[in-house]
Amino acid sequence: MKKIIIIALAALIAASSYLLLRKDKKSAGGREVVPERGTISIDFRETGSVSPRNRLEIKPQMGGRIEDVKVVEGQKVIKGETIAVLSSSDRAALLDVARSKGEAELKKWEDIYRPTPIIAPLDGFIIARYKEPGQTVSQSDVILVMADNLIIEADVDETDLRYIKLGQKVQVALDAYPDRKFAGVVEHIAYESQIINNVTVYTIKIKPLSIPENFRAGMTATIEVEAQKRENVILLPVEAVTEKENGKIVKVKSPDGKPETRKVETGINNGREVEIISGISENDIVLIGVANNNGNNKRQKAAGGIPGMPLGGGRRPH
Repeated sequence: MKKIIIIALAALIAASSYLLLRKDKKSAGGREVVPERGTISIDFRETGSVSPRNRLEIKPQMGGRIEDVKVVEGQKVIKGETIAVLSSSDRAALLDVARSKGEAELKKWEDIYRPTPIIAPLDGFIIARYKEPGQTVSQSDVILVMADNLIIEADVDETDLRYIKLGQKVQVALDAYPDRKFAGVVEHIAYESQIINNVTVYTIKIKPLSIPENFRAGMTATIEVEAQKRENVILLPVEAVTEKENGKIVKVKSPDGKPETRKVETGINNGREVEIISGISENDIVLIGVANNNGNNKRQKAAGGIPGMPLGGGRRPH
């Protein structure tokens, strides 16, 4: 029995020694990674709002009383369509007198003195109705507001403007419906800047390629813009690349199994992966976490990225 216990203890000690030695070997050699080809992109987000491309306030040409409003909010109208009917102040006063003399007198003057129609100046839809029949209005009062189309406007930081182009497709999500994204296209980039919170910005206008349901003026929208994209490129985890004074390097496993330092040229990184332009191939084995020459494992610095575009804030890696 004693002999069995001694043999078991010896086996346990041997197994523990093997595991410890194996762990040390893995720590010294680091993690092995094979470079792969793939697609890498960097997106950034901007906050905007839904607004009419052309917002037009409908005001009367004269003061008077509204006899009828023929449209409701959201209704589509065509250019030249009658959207409201107005009696001038004189006609309204005359009809009030005729009404007191009976229906026949009222009808007589209604036929003689016709009301003034208010017509739609363009094709579009009604986005606001401010007045109702029977209300008195002046020439400065707004009866209706109409628009031709709803678009998304966003203020883009001047440092990000270089990644925005006319005709560029973007993805849009409304805060009211964050799970429903739809495509849009940049149709205008402002030539004049604005200063908002001490930041120089330019307003861009985005036309939806498909109008989502319940699309309303004033809604807050998030616009995702693809800043840069690379396809069929060699990719490595960002921790595989170390930035030195004389450039960026990786540790490659040599034929004899020892770590070999290789200088590389990098492209963009998205916080998880980095594009490798030159220095290694898909046949190399890259080591991550290997000891430096001085024996210390220093934290590696992610290399690459887009100048002027830190990965924090509104950037979202892909």
